[in-house]
Amino acid sequence: MTWHPDIPLEYRNQIVTGDARELAKRIPDESIDLIFTDPVYDRIEDYEWLAETAARVLKPDKALLTFYGIGWTEETYAALRKGGRPVSWMLPVLQIGQTQRIHPKVFNHWYGLLWAGGEPRRTFADVTNSAAARLSGNHRWRKSESPLTKRLLDFTDAHDVVLDLFTGGGSIVAVCKYTIRNYIAFEIDPETADLARERVLNTQPPLFVPEPEQLDMI
Repeated sequence: MTWHPDIPLEYRNQIVTGDARELAKRIPDESIDLIFTDPVYDRIEDYEWLAETAARVLKPDKALLTFYGIGWTEETYAALRKGGRPVSWMLPVLQIGQTQRIHPKVFNHWYGLLWAGGEPRRTFADVTNSAAARLSGNHRWRKSESPLTKRLLDFTDAHDVVLDLFTGGGSIVAVCKYTIRNYIAFEIDPETADLARERVLNTQPPLFVPEPEQLDMI
């Protein structure tokens, strides 16, 4: 898969510091193979904008994957629907050895990922496990690499272009590098962007390009 010729060179396989709402304006229509991102959960208006952006920049039949806060489920679904990208399915990630209180009498063992529109490249199970992290990273909201790897394999092929509009500590783009995916990533906070760049720099891709069956073993 090749880059769309109108994607700025400074965006290609880079973490760009700035406001995603402004930076995304330079991404051409129908030029992205997957949006995979992790917004701030209580900023519900970002989900509506995310859906609108996905409708413009994704190639036909390509997917949007976004993490969300369980406490804002109803609001997040409504925002994605309003932005023109209704939820196709919920893809929960089970947290091994971790819990979070969501009610005075309830702990949860999972966090939420939504699939909104588009088609996967293969058949997959909707639930994944969040195993121990393997790649380096020091952002407090970083995600385990195992479910990220699984979903990248489910929805993209090697060398596809993945857009992460709210990259945070760089978990998604580090896994893009590890699985031979191209990426564009935006982060508004300069210090956080520097941490993400350091993480990606310290992530080593395989010495050869694996076949899909071999990537499944990661």
